[in-house]
Amino acid sequence: MWRVLGGAPAIALVAFAWGMTDMRQAAAVPLDWKAEWPRTDFAKRSVPLSEIKSGGPPKDGIPPIDAPRFERLAKGASSGWSSSIADTEPVISLAIDGDARAYPLRVLMWHEIVNDTVASKPVAVTYCPLCNAALVFDRIVEGRVLDFGTTGKLRHSDLVMYDRQTESWWQQFTGEAIIGTMTGRQLRLIPSRLESFERFRQRFPNGQVLAPANPEARNYGANPYVGYDAAGQMPFLYDGALPKGIAPMERVVAVETAPGRHEAWSLVLLRRKGVIEKGDLTLRWEPGQTSALDRRRIAAGRDIGNVVVQRRANGSTLDVPYDVTFAFAFHAFRPDSPIHKAAAGSGLN
Repeated sequence: MWRVLGGAPAIALVAFAWGMTDMRQAAAVPLDWKAEWPRTDFAKRSVPLSEIKSGGPPKDGIPPIDAPRFERLAKGASSGWSSSIADTEPVISLAIDGDARAYPLRVLMWHEIVNDTVASKPVAVTYCPLCNAALVFDRIVEGRVLDFGTTGKLRHSDLVMYDRQTESWWQQFTGEAIIGTMTGRQLRLIPSRLESFERFRQRFPNGQVLAPANPEARNYGANPYVGYDAAGQMPFLYDGALPKGIAPMERVVAVETAPGRHEAWSLVLLRRKGVIEKGDLTLRWEPGQTSALDRRRIAAGRDIGNVVVQRRANGSTLDVPYDVTFAFAFHAFRPDSPIHKAAAGSGLN
């Protein structure tokens, strides 16, 4: 191109083309987004704006928790508000340097993000009900502590977060900044488990349990997405490609098996086998955890079981980050990554 056009005219033409591209990009930003997000640099982005949809609520309409309140267990027994949590209800459990905390999905269902500090480490505990994605991130990026909120937007049906420091937008499923000055930066995943409350209490009898600041503010314990993960359902506000050979709402266990390589195993397959080994990784399933997205009361949901993913190293086993998510979500964000499936007709996860 430079040889054909040559010299200053070519530079001017390329500069004009870039200018036109910038104008088109700027024009593509909805006016209401600009009004609601004046600090967000929409010119910097890694995904098409057309992939982002309004989920309904406005900015922080689903309010994150910034000053989390906890109740401590006493020899495995809960008291106060946390005593209402059923043994089989799901919690995101996190343990860092002896500081063990449980974040019940009955709370995260209504808040989606908890900005917390555990053992002096700033973390973001996140849950997207529409993808059943439960992930914990380190909030430090390039030496700066970030605080996260909800944009009210979805991409591939997954929560789009934002940081309050730059108002850049972040994809919860991948932990990557997709719009704004932080575009391309990556949040570091921290190992956590999605497990039953009973298992957390057994593992950490003196652990802490997240409790809402105002227990009457939401219908904690209720599921506003009744039947969302039932057989035959389709994902909300998703028009992308669906995975082949597996129902879109079937749960899969997603793991980064090697740097940059992602794989998923259907929960039905893991449930049937009990244990799956992949190199130095071991995936295990045991019963005793309810689905948070099945019945009106979370405690009444069907049993989907508990998953643990660990890596063998130096004669011991260590937890690694994993996600028990829906097949459509894994395929949407990892379209070239394999999903290891059970035989057809193996049953509902």
